Amino acid sequence: MKVRPFQILKPLDENLIVQVDKSQGFYNHLHQHSEIQLSLIVHGNGKLLIGDSIHPLNDGDFFAIGSNSPHLFKTDKVAEQVHMISLFFTENTFGEDFFRLSDLKEIKPFFEIVTDGFRPLSNQKEIAQLMHQFPTAPKLKRILLFLQLLKLCCEVEKNPLTNFLYPKQTGLLAGERLQVVFDYVLHNFQNEIKLDTIAALVHMTPNAFCRFFKQRTNKTLFQFLIELRIEHASQLLQQQKDLSIAAIAELSGFNSISNFNRKFLGTKGVKPSQYAKQ
Repeated sequence: MKVRPFQILKPLDENLIVQVDKSQGFYNHLHQHSEIQLSLIVHGNGKLLIGDSIHPLNDGDFFAIGSNSPHLFKTDKVAEQVHMISLFFTENTFGEDFFRLSDLKEIKPFFEIVTDGFRPLSNQKEIAQLMHQFPTAPKLKRILLFLQLLKLCCEVEKNPLTNFLYPKQTGLLAGERLQVVFDYVLHNFQNEIKLDTIAALVHMTPNAFCRFFKQRTNKTLFQFLIELRIEHASQLLQQQKDLSIAAIAELSGFNSISNFNRKFLGTKGVKPSQYAKQ
């Protein structure tokens, strides 16, 4: 699987790109593009990998992804039907001076906020209502909706998606290697994963691979693996109320419930049983 800088196709006579994806699964290749991406998950369950971080995604989630941030969306179920509405744009989409207008000074901070990406912690309903209008809105209405959306994004409480200052362009070879690693880990995290196996997949020695992975994700392979397992367990705790904590630990790749409880508490700040109740 090759990872290249992704080219967002711009329709003629359109500055703000509105894209509606309805398909079996998301585009799940690691990719990056110069455009900022705002996406509403209308329907779909899985995970978002971005920079050095993993985030669960579910129906109704909204993500703001900064320019040139390597990312991929991954569904949890094979061939799951997904529905996503996305906007693609840059700071110069409406001309170099548009967002420098004094009338838009309330919106200008958005382009600094979105550098690390974010997901809103408040006003999700209002954001979703705006996003749902874009696909059918005429061009002028889209611009008005867009300005409303950026203003709202500046005001909401939010969590950053990644804090790692990775190189803004991931090279072809590095991107291919990361895609192979992510793809293998995403499909095998419930089983034992060995460093030697991963290193061999990308034709590197274990030591060279460890340096490579740490430089590009700011964490070790096993830190990444633990985070992925914990996020998967979090989704099971939310969605599968009939499963026991022990069963969820096993389904998430932990062979010890005490280790699972310790790692979950260290990552989420609460015990799995408390998380399920919340």
